[in-house]
Amino acid sequence: MNPDRAVAARAFLDAAGWQGASIELLTADASFRSYYLVTLDQKTAVLMDAPPEHEKPAAFQQVAEILAALELSAPRIYAADTTAGFLLIEYFGERTFTRALAAGADERALYQLATDTLIVLHRRWDPSLGAGLTSFDGQSLPAETELFLDWMYPALTGSPPDDLMRERFLDAWREVLRPAFALPPTLVLRDYHVDNMMVLADRPGVTACGLLDFQDALLGSPAYDLVSLLQDARRDVSLDLEAAMLERYCIAFPELDRQLFEEAYWVLGAQRTIRILGVFVRLDRRDGKPAYLAHLPRLWRLLDRLLTRPEVAPVAAWFERYLPAAARQVPLKGVAA
Repeated sequence: MNPDRAVAARAFLDAAGWQGASIELLTADASFRSYYLVTLDQKTAVLMDAPPEHEKPAAFQQVAEILAALELSAPRIYAADTTAGFLLIEYFGERTFTRALAAGADERALYQLATDTLIVLHRRWDPSLGAGLTSFDGQSLPAETELFLDWMYPALTGSPPDDLMRERFLDAWREVLRPAFALPPTLVLRDYHVDNMMVLADRPGVTACGLLDFQDALLGSPAYDLVSLLQDARRDVSLDLEAAMLERYCIAFPELDRQLFEEAYWVLGAQRTIRILGVFVRLDRRDGKPAYLAHLPRLWRLLDRLLTRPEVAPVAAWFERYLPAAARQVPLKGVAA
């Protein structure tokens, strides 16, 4: 935290009644946000430093309140100054699903808990709660995929795509993304994966799943967060586990148009993977965060599998023409294949 932010953070904590609290860095992530453990006597909380020129602290507060209304485990907010970009929130501990899995926790049980949490969220969802949230639409989803053209494509080929190549890319996405808008929209948390879930062992049912990092939430397809969970950019998820959790979700909604849901699932999987490939290169080249490049081989493998799906055939044709499999296997400098 730079000196000016540190002074502002201390003033925020003082105003919130946490004068003299100790502050210890917990983590910083791919965004401009940082998190600090705040301790005063026997009390603990988390200070979120989310500079408003880059981040959306007010959106975090809004979505946290929505999740609380749905009786899910979002952190309670003790104090907020969204203009300055500070939130003081409930501390869920340090046992993320990722850490629990690394320590030998039951993988299937944790993924069932995460899947069941989505099921409950989608069952309880009331459209009236979504006032003010933005929505995925036919422009935003194709536009997100351009991150791939802007960052990954030139990193592999040494030159940017020409206008015709770009237009064909976007046309392919516009064609395949129709299923993403075919089902009634729900709350989409967007970064729904094991790094952003906390094990809250003292809470019952789905409230044992603590939810974090949802400030980018919006309204969109019910398939999106299931994709985030089961087609993880940072962790291998077996095909058997993916199939089992997809089945678990669909069985919970017997009224669901299964074909439309699965079409949306595979199309959004391809869209999300393409976007993240661009994001991870941008994090390296623009933001000086090369650690994310280690995930590129997994993302390429995932994309190769997704491009075999008939639902994304026009996108697969674009890749075959402009970036065939041999080119996609070329790693960025310094990244092991």
